[in-house]
Amino acid sequence: MSISVLRTADAWWVATPSGAARVDTAATTTAQLLTDRQALGAAAVSAEVVPVAGLSLVSPVTAPCRVVAQMTNFASHVKDSGMDPETVPLTFFRKASGSINGPHDDVIRPAHVRLLDYEVEIGLVFGREMAVGSEISADNVADYIAGLVVTNDISARDVQLPKTQFYEAKSYPTFTPVGPALVLLDADELKRFTDLRLRLWVNGEVRQDMTVADMIYRPLQTLQALTRFQRMDIGDLLLTGTPIGTALSAPPKPAEIIGSLLPPAVKWKLFFKGQAKNPKYLQDGDVIEATIATDDGAIDLGRQRTTVRYR
Repeated sequence: MSISVLRTADAWWVATPSGAARVDTAATTTAQLLTDRQALGAAAVSAEVVPVAGLSLVSPVTAPCRVVAQMTNFASHVKDSGMDPETVPLTFFRKASGSINGPHDDVIRPAHVRLLDYEVEIGLVFGREMAVGSEISADNVADYIAGLVVTNDISARDVQLPKTQFYEAKSYPTFTPVGPALVLLDADELKRFTDLRLRLWVNGEVRQDMTVADMIYRPLQTLQALTRFQRMDIGDLLLTGTPIGTALSAPPKPAEIIGSLLPPAVKWKLFFKGQAKNPKYLQDGDVIEATIATDDGAIDLGRQRTTVRYR
């Protein structure tokens, strides 16, 4: 049975049908909390609760930790990026854990960024060490995944694209909102991973809405590939890709062909001039909401609500 873990600045909580029960633990990090299952279990059946709405929630994933992310991992997003889902490789990039932000905190756009984008993603939180070379199989993959969180992979596209790297563009402070809940799942519940639906709204307008059925590389394949070169520890975070609906999309093929013939400086100047007219990029004061849940509500990672602020 799933346990929804919440965090405030001074305590850990478990969400129950009647409210939030405080966890009796000395844990200060996600890694420490995940080793204190007895305290979590006790809180889950506690009768002493407070209203969840009265809690000032912060990210249930604590930093520092490793934050690894998958690239273009939904077929719809791959096609929208001008690629072929049948041939797209399983690839990763890193984000700084300093980008982790609370589920209701402001997203701050740095002054030099002009094209700020959003990407709702399922975050996998590790529940045990995965050393390089670990044998990951269908029988034990659930042992490595403690639970799931809503994440938003905020991206500075005008930094990302001309530099052809992701780390800076996705690692500014506040660029990884996480939560509200870390939902701990058992092996049977994790089998419903493909039933999860990712949704994101900007100012009430639906921008992204897709189930994991559209995902190309799922957790088993992902962990098998990741363990070839990357160690992950308890409390580390893996983002698993986003579906179609981001502000950025590939230009029409004729424009792409013409652009490939131009000097890079000219190509990017023209590209960003066109992108500047795209109203879907995040503006000062925009409200982003994101949810991930099964359609029947049996698994629900909660609703994230953040506001964009320009520096």
